[in-house]
Amino acid sequence: MTELVDRYGPWAVVAGASEGIGASFSAKLAARGFNLVLVARRSGPLEELASSLRHAHGVEVRIRSIDLGSPGAVSALREASEDVDVGLFIYNAAYSPIGAFLDIEVEAHEKAVAVNVLGPLRASHYFGRRLVARGKGGIILMSSMSGFQGTAMVANYAATKAYDTILAEGLWYELGQRGVDVLACIAGATSTPSYESSTDRIPRSGLARPMEPDDVTEQALRDLGARPAAVSGPRNRLASILLRRLLRREAAIRMVSEETEHMYR
Repeated sequence: MTELVDRYGPWAVVAGASEGIGASFSAKLAARGFNLVLVARRSGPLEELASSLRHAHGVEVRIRSIDLGSPGAVSALREASEDVDVGLFIYNAAYSPIGAFLDIEVEAHEKAVAVNVLGPLRASHYFGRRLVARGKGGIILMSSMSGFQGTAMVANYAATKAYDTILAEGLWYELGQRGVDVLACIAGATSTPSYESSTDRIPRSGLARPMEPDDVTEQALRDLGARPAAVSGPRNRLASILLRRLLRREAAIRMVSEETEHMYR
């Protein structure tokens, strides 16, 4: 259980920690002995999570309410963590307006770019420099299978997730030569409060049924340091082979878009 904290520790920063995958990462890291800086927009859920982790694992937990898409996010992250030895950074925050591209106001699309693209870019640059300076560390950027192809109803979100995967893969090579492991964790549908509140047509069987957050995060922590990118779960890996290798590009776009329209319309 302590191998991860011995390799990266003693502190981890989890951005987008208030629920779902972020909360699962936080719990798993606390169980392994990491002290934590937990970041999200809403302070209430962070307070509850921090209290439970301190009580259960005896670790130190700080919380900060930060808009990770804002230009001042890195300054706030620096203020929250500059006096501790951070060895692991996880970016889980995401914003995904759902609907026909033209029906969504451009400001919402811009917010998705701010949170999903500029957020991990700025934070990876800041923590990347810190981790390289200490000679070791790890970065996990959460991505999505949506980024494998264009997808109706989430066209801009899918594009931002493609960016996250490619950024992590490039950093895996660059920073890996300087002691820092980087992973793109490519999740499929996951049973988070955000996902379940977005649709009442959640698949309960077959390749499309959602994973549990704990399964996604446990695999990501195993994969960090072993590969540049990893698709979460055997069902999703099978689906990714179908979408990226077996189907023609237009067929993959059409199949995923039709499924997405069915879920959200």
